[in-house]
Amino acid sequence: MSEQEETPGNRLRKELPEELPATPPEEAETPASEPGLTGRQRLVQGLWPPRVTRAQLIVAVLLFGLGFGLAVQVASNSDSDSALRGARQEDLVRILDELGDRTQRLQDEKQGLENQRDELENSSDQAEEARKQTVEKERQLGILAGTVAAQGPGITMTIDDTKGTVEADMLLDAIQELRAAGAEAIQVNGVRVVANTFLSDSGKSVSVDGNKITAPFRFKVIGNPQDLEPALNIPGGVVQTLEKEQATVSVEQSDKIVVDALRAAKRPDYARSSPR
Repeated sequence: MSEQEETPGNRLRKELPEELPATPPEEAETPASEPGLTGRQRLVQGLWPPRVTRAQLIVAVLLFGLGFGLAVQVASNSDSDSALRGARQEDLVRILDELGDRTQRLQDEKQGLENQRDELENSSDQAEEARKQTVEKERQLGILAGTVAAQGPGITMTIDDTKGTVEADMLLDAIQELRAAGAEAIQVNGVRVVANTFLSDSGKSVSVDGNKITAPFRFKVIGNPQDLEPALNIPGGVVQTLEKEQATVSVEQSDKIVVDALRAAKRPDYARSSPR
């Protein structure tokens, strides 16, 4: 057999590609780094500046907003509770007693309504009983609406404002506190206060339902005096707020308070009675 004859081994070597030269390890792709850097320096160089994706940025903004909202809520609760935390023990007991009195008034009102229902169900002359209750309810609604005069036990609160610092919102806070304490009829400087009464500042005076009133502001209030006066004197309440504005406040209890300022009965423009 001649050397030029092709053997299977020679044929296989011809078909195989030539062997590629191996790439030295030092020439392989490696992250570029400056010569002479320590491991810690290379770590810092890899972490800074940070590579922030859009998703990470959105998550960071949402977490910041959540944290800010929680901080505002905690601060608001701290401000509202600061007066109670700094109150004396007897003041806290008085506040607790007032809350108990309010609960008792609501229970009494509920019991009264249940008694009226029982009287209607058990009365032999339900028509006459219904008429009596209707007349009584009309009288009560007239007092609330300010269309009839009222008298009964209560308090007289006088606010003397020589500095001119008392504003409408302070008087409104006093009205709201009196209502919460069970006031049934309120009159301020000859103006009857009803459910839709509004107050606003008018120069150096205050406007109540469009009627200008000036200091001293005199509140005539019908209700339980034992509930009304403590409600005004709670720590951080109406009296303390007004005294911070350099106003002088005096509260007097009485067995007979007359609220005789009247409001004209006004028919609603849109609301009508409904059978249900």
